Amino acid sequence: MKKPISIYIHIPFCIKKCNYCDFLSAPADSRTQEEYLRALEEEIQKQAEYYRDYVVKTVYIGGGTPTVVPYEKLCHMLRVLWNAFPVGKEAEVSMEANPGTVDGEALFGYREAGINRLSMGLQSASDRELALLGRIHSYADFLESYELAQKAGFCNINVDLMAALPKQKVADYADTVKKVLALTPVPAHISAYSLIIEEGTPFYERYGAEWERMAHTGEAQAHLPSEEEEREMYRLTERLLSEAGYHRYEISNYSLSGYECIHNKVYWQRGDYVGFGLGAASMVGNVRFHNTPDLQVYMEREEKIVERAQLTVKEQMEEFMFLGLRLVEGVDRNMFQESFGVSMEEIYGKVIAENAGKGLLTDGDRIALTAKGADLGNYVSAQFLQ
Repeated sequence: MKKPISIYIHIPFCIKKCNYCDFLSAPADSRTQEEYLRALEEEIQKQAEYYRDYVVKTVYIGGGTPTVVPYEKLCHMLRVLWNAFPVGKEAEVSMEANPGTVDGEALFGYREAGINRLSMGLQSASDRELALLGRIHSYADFLESYELAQKAGFCNINVDLMAALPKQKVADYADTVKKVLALTPVPAHISAYSLIIEEGTPFYERYGAEWERMAHTGEAQAHLPSEEEEREMYRLTERLLSEAGYHRYEISNYSLSGYECIHNKVYWQRGDYVGFGLGAASMVGNVRFHNTPDLQVYMEREEKIVERAQLTVKEQMEEFMFLGLRLVEGVDRNMFQESFGVSMEEIYGKVIAENAGKGLLTDGDRIALTAKGADLGNYVSAQFLQ
């Protein structure tokens, strides 16, 4: 019986870098895009021979903005993938699509090529906030793209939202959530993340000092919401989405029944996945490896992988805990025992007991964050790093 594997494909191009973005992406001309896709297709074909014993469970095409590439070329890349890998009949095939970068013809083309799930990066329903973020689209552009996707037959659409933006009030964020819930039909899935100000971005140059001060004090600064305001946005998201029929299955992800993102759960549950493209990361058989982040090297060199690391049993245990605790269902004691031949109690009994005593973790057959624990998720998860 073939083992399941997931595939990530990185398209590192965008129209313009957003002010908060530290992803491996940048604008590129058509010639660079073509050379990159050629190298990507060659990588897929050559690597496929190592995965004959696997069947593809999910595919995720991310970026960057994959939809800035002419759709015919993306569809050709997908045909190369289908020819190289055995893909399950029920496979989830997702692609990121930014508003304003798709039209009806392209969306129909993606559906015909086998994509059955879209992830649309809205971030905010406020044009003022979108401009601040450096997004290339307006809320009206999002509405048009969302409607076109529906007409093309996409019923599994995720919408990305971002909270704790500079100068954002709880009421501003609530307005965005309510507008998304007023869409017809509502999205099948919503991802709601808080802004993280990363070094090397325009936002860090502008707000980095405030970000550092807030990290130590927790208090609102001149432009950034306080920790308590951020928590209020988080709780508001859960309340409004729950009332609208969504369930939260991961710290920042909500879905209608039957629409959880299978691909992302592979990461959190430590399944096998292989990444293709610039800087793409993989984990297969507890070996982590990743491709070069240098675009020129990636396009010119046959060997793309620059680093491999066999995870120790200790590292596997740590990942089992801190990745699994992102899921609302938490981690399973019996599965830990089956995976590592030792009880969770023996390795983490003290940490679990202390955090359960503080009301941060449940303590039963499954270990999971409580509502209070979710507010302090990073603090709790860090304690499982031995």
